Amino acid sequence: MRVCLLTDKPDHPLLAAVSSALTEAKHRVTFLNPDTGTGSPSQLVTPDDLADVYLLKAHTPRALALARFLEARGARVLNSAASTELCQDRSRIAAVAEGAGLPMPRTRTLDALSEALHGAEPAESGFPLMVKSRHSRRADLVARVDGPAELRDLAAKWPNEPVVLQEFVANSGWDHKLWVIAGEVFAGVRPGPVGVPPDGTPSAPLVRDLPQAWTELALHTGEVFGLDVYGVDLLDREGAPVAVDINAFPGIRGPKGAPAALAALALRRSRPRADAPPCRSSCRTVR
Repeated sequence: MRVCLLTDKPDHPLLAAVSSALTEAKHRVTFLNPDTGTGSPSQLVTPDDLADVYLLKAHTPRALALARFLEARGARVLNSAASTELCQDRSRIAAVAEGAGLPMPRTRTLDALSEALHGAEPAESGFPLMVKSRHSRRADLVARVDGPAELRDLAAKWPNEPVVLQEFVANSGWDHKLWVIAGEVFAGVRPGPVGVPPDGTPSAPLVRDLPQAWTELALHTGEVFGLDVYGVDLLDREGAPVAVDINAFPGIRGPKGAPAALAALALRRSRPRADAPPCRSSCRTVR
């Protein structure tokens, strides 16, 4: 069986481990960087010699174009091009989440950050607020803004950046990272991206057993967005989880069982069986 990983970072720890596991099981693994060359991404593959399954780790426009080309020719791509593209647009994420009743911060979309300087109120809740690039990508904009002066400074640096303005969710200073691979939930805790944890907290809190509501929210998110491999960043707001970001095929650094789960998913999806058992849901915690 041939598994192709669509990525520009074949040495990423998760992908390297998946490749090793599949190779040891006598499967053929190839890597393809969709951003190679300047011609059409479709020129990178031979339509009559497709892999059994493609893992779409890259999220660039060329990667999405290649994934759509492969899907149109009957190839199996995880995650799908449509779901991956959806998760690159934070405005669309917020709209889909709201329609599905998923708990997310109130979100407003602007075509350019400079527009925030001309309204009466930058967001319904005022300050503080989160300012994020509308289109998720490497080195995009994610910042907490505590007042008009900070907003002006940020707009001076990113005047034409399409953004979303989100309600700031008061929290403990720690992000709860839930990664899901085909219904199996892995969990970790990381410092929040826009500040430091509270003074006097030496290390991340332990999350040995996530509340059922948290894992259910993570699993339901995948159903709503049509994802097989994804991450959900949750903040604890007075004991209830709030999703502040959803990522298609994140890096998933840390959980020991993640590479094996991903390799199993690739093999299972490449040869689906009507009698295959349902995905097992569990939660594993990493520090």
